[in-house]
Amino acid sequence: MLLKKETRLTQDSYYEASVTRALPSPALAHRITADVCVVGAGFSGLSAALELAARGYSVALLEAKMVGWGASGRNGGQALVGFAGEDAIESQFSVADARCAWNTTVDGLQLLRQRIATHAIDCDFVPGYMSLAVGARKARALDAWVDHVARTYDYPIQKIAAAELKNCIASERFHGGAYDAGSGHLHPLKYCLGLAAAARAAGVQIFENSPVIDVERGGDGRGKKPVVKTAQGEVACSFVVLAGNVYLNEYGKTVAPELGQRIMPVGTYIIATEPMAKQRADLLLRQRAAVCDTNFILDYFRLTADHRMLFGGRVSYTTATPMNLAASMRQRMLAVFPQLADLAVQHAWGGFIDITMNRAPDFGRLGHNIYYMQGFSGHGLVLSGMAGKLVAETIAGQAERFDLLSRIQHHSFPGGPLMRTPALVLGTLYYRLKDLF
Repeated sequence: MLLKKETRLTQDSYYEASVTRALPSPALAHRITADVCVVGAGFSGLSAALELAARGYSVALLEAKMVGWGASGRNGGQALVGFAGEDAIESQFSVADARCAWNTTVDGLQLLRQRIATHAIDCDFVPGYMSLAVGARKARALDAWVDHVARTYDYPIQKIAAAELKNCIASERFHGGAYDAGSGHLHPLKYCLGLAAAARAAGVQIFENSPVIDVERGGDGRGKKPVVKTAQGEVACSFVVLAGNVYLNEYGKTVAPELGQRIMPVGTYIIATEPMAKQRADLLLRQRAAVCDTNFILDYFRLTADHRMLFGGRVSYTTATPMNLAASMRQRMLAVFPQLADLAVQHAWGGFIDITMNRAPDFGRLGHNIYYMQGFSGHGLVLSGMAGKLVAETIAGQAERFDLLSRIQHHSFPGGPLMRTPALVLGTLYYRLKDLF
């Protein structure tokens, strides 16, 4: 169901229009063996494959479409520390363990920068991120959050007073802000394709157009190993890494049905304007930082390397693409930057992210030799890459950091597949109303 809707949404992606892909890797067409089979060629799957190959494991990676076809190649490009479900983690963990979890994302940002440098990935990385508050009440809440992060995690974020905002952004919409010099933004598809090239160079076998239809699980205590099956081939392996997120059970109901109950696909949408003069772009965002507001239904935006405004926001919990997508997203952009009314929207696209009930990541095992990472909840560019490293560490015998995050408790969405979407839509209406005040 998701795939038909997604195909239409990918057709006008600025990211796809601004890269030149290599010829696709061949589909899996026979039986092969590998130490590890990774399912999904997004950030987390590619990261796991790259890390495992560096540790000497033979790795086969199966991708249903193309490398970076899902959220990894279509997201807002914001590389941020922290979690979307920070409150859930703090409520379940001790202060020390919550800090360890937070530091995992700080390490993830360092890992991202390291990989860009080590593998010479040209992905337009720019440091700097601003969180901005719409309204005085939300500005006070943002200030309190900055204090909390400094006190609890010893992570430096700079407060931006209302009077100082004019030196940061050419918009009258915001009443306060916070600046994180460590986070930043990049071209996510360029980064994803760069990871794939690095993985291939390390010896990873990548098979595109190879959707997984079944995973025969091993772990019966008698030496039986997993077998991952596609329509035309299969991979016999010792370990499986499931990194397909919302697409994992699109092709085969027997892949991991228990995981699908714990996440929900949510549509998010982005536009890109035509290019503008560099001087004009620089005046909009003085430091060219990435930006999110603090609303529940948030807007996020940044400038691209070729001086376009890339503006994202709006969500769909029904998996239906909003009508008049480009026009409605343009109106959201003009509410922030009315001075961009003369610019045409050249690209409008979207895709599905995976969210959990509490917005915290969902990592774990199925048996002793099948690992999964999902539930990044819109905060995954940094964390998904780190997740791949953590699962590689675990397979290699060092499970401490993976096990910490796998302790986060999750609940299935209520009502099953038929009722969870209407229930979530009704719940979201409450937060839409809160955003107005």
